[in-house]
Amino acid sequence: MSIVTLARFQFAMTTIFHFFFVPFSIGTALMVAIMETMYVRTKNEQYLKMTKFWGNIVLLSFAVGVVTGIIQEFQFGMNWSDYSRFVGDIFGAPLAVEALLAFFMESTFLGIWIFTWDRVKPGFHALFIWLVAIASMVSAFWILAANSFMQHPVGYEIKGGHAVMTSFSALLTNPQVWYEFSHVIAGAITLGGVGIAGLAAFQLLKKNINNGDFYKKSMRLGFIVALFGSLAVLTAGDLQMKNLVTEQPMKFAATEGIYKNTGDPAAWTVVAWANEAQHKRVFGIGVPYMLSILSYDKPSGAVKGMNTINKELTVKYGHKNYYPSVNTLFYSFRIMAAFGMLILLVSILGLFFTRKRKETLYKQKWMLWIVALTTFTPFIANTCGWLITELGRFPWTVYGLFTMMQSVSPNVSVASLLISNTIYFLLFTALGGTMVYLVIRTLKKGPDYEIELAKKDDKSNIDPFDKEAFN
Repeated sequence: MSIVTLARFQFAMTTIFHFFFVPFSIGTALMVAIMETMYVRTKNEQYLKMTKFWGNIVLLSFAVGVVTGIIQEFQFGMNWSDYSRFVGDIFGAPLAVEALLAFFMESTFLGIWIFTWDRVKPGFHALFIWLVAIASMVSAFWILAANSFMQHPVGYEIKGGHAVMTSFSALLTNPQVWYEFSHVIAGAITLGGVGIAGLAAFQLLKKNINNGDFYKKSMRLGFIVALFGSLAVLTAGDLQMKNLVTEQPMKFAATEGIYKNTGDPAAWTVVAWANEAQHKRVFGIGVPYMLSILSYDKPSGAVKGMNTINKELTVKYGHKNYYPSVNTLFYSFRIMAAFGMLILLVSILGLFFTRKRKETLYKQKWMLWIVALTTFTPFIANTCGWLITELGRFPWTVYGLFTMMQSVSPNVSVASLLISNTIYFLLFTALGGTMVYLVIRTLKKGPDYEIELAKKDDKSNIDPFDKEAFN
């Protein structure tokens, strides 16, 4: 294996694993903020119990997400030093703001939220977790502002062989930022709702389950949030894909498996397989008119194929291989879209079958199993989305400016990359296993554990010579 291939594999591994926890933290933090707000408004103690119980899951996700984020930054310096030199003047500002403002705010208010139960008024305490949820979204914005420059460079000049920022405002108003941000945040909201609903379903599948009403209420709230989030994901994703038609036509054509220019109207391919070596489609089954509708919102319009686009890119940037991994992109897009539609369907049917008049879902194990297994679909969909975003940009790290071959560190070796890849893989396996173990342990303890523990603490703090101690 080449140095570039191993470095790309390491970047993919660290990014995918880190991104398991980023949207989960954002989504579950929002869910907990909604739960505590419901408690403040209704004074229903069950919402307080929900806040404390699901809040433990947020803390676990946040802790693992921080560790994986540090590892991801570390491997930039190890494997992509030339890339870091090229974009350092651009990336420095948004990443500094993310660390010093958004992440600092997020971690500070999370700590305040943890240690101020019963020390401040409920409304103020709920404000803290809302600030955590908002800060996590703001943190995502600054990271995506940096990533969007890689997709669509703006506000820069090339000086001394590297990119220099000429307009900070251009970086923030980059259209790509808002396409990515809306899509990522909508996906995170969806994951928060589906995650809570799915974990609640796993609990309801247990025999002689305690706190059945607690998990039912959690599940229904999860369905509501997931419904809102999945609708937002479909809207944001549609807008982002339409933008690719003009901004990154090669990526768009690859996700549709189109090598030759389509006719007018263009058919959307449901399933296909490409011979990537010979740059041609082996087979495909299409739906007439659908690609034109999806691309242009009308039943007419042709789409350029990869062969045509490759010739145009060769004229513009010189002779290179501009073909990305077509089969990976093609099926990543369809898996992402299919799971998005599945989550929307499960959310709608989940709300319908948990209505007060007829709570069918709670009585049918097969329905509960569908909800429980849906827990994993947003993780897969999010991963597929990032595969499209990053792999579809091949061969560029910064689109049109800097290639992957130029970006890799000059001093790394195959041996060092094999060793670091092995270490990272083992570390991520251990972290992932620990996270799963702690989540299962938290679920087994149940929502009453925190209350019982608090009662024990209250009794242990009683002065034995105080007259109240004997009452």
